[in-house]
Amino acid sequence: VQLVESGGGLVQAGGSLNLSCAASGFTLDDYSVAWFRQAPGKEREMVSCFSSNIDGKTYYAEAVQGRFIISGNKAKNTVYLQMNGLKSEDTATYFCAADLTACFTNVPTYWGQGTQVTVSS
Repeated sequence: VQLVESGGGLVQAGGSLNLSCAASGFTLDDYSVAWFRQAPGKEREMVSCFSSNIDGKTYYAEAVQGRFIISGNKAKNTVYLQMNGLKSEDTATYFCAADLTACFTNVPTYWGQGTQVTVSS
């Protein structure tokens, strides 16, 4: 069972990145999938989560509402986080996580290793 993130990098403020979270060993469609981020010296925070096949809900943190979009590709067993209008405060390591329960029910069981996003101003 493994989650692997990719797509991070260095981007100028106002730019876009599309993060990917590829799963192996299990079917992501059966799980809630969340994106978290953690910046140096700050607590980890949930950025977005969807559990469409569990309770049909999608969540975005207020800080990213309207700029980030979470989506999935069943055929590729991959979840994406499209990030637009990036700001310097979006700089962080981004992690995807999956759990059999709906978003916010439990701390997710499975975690990726993280991908770094750096936004230059």
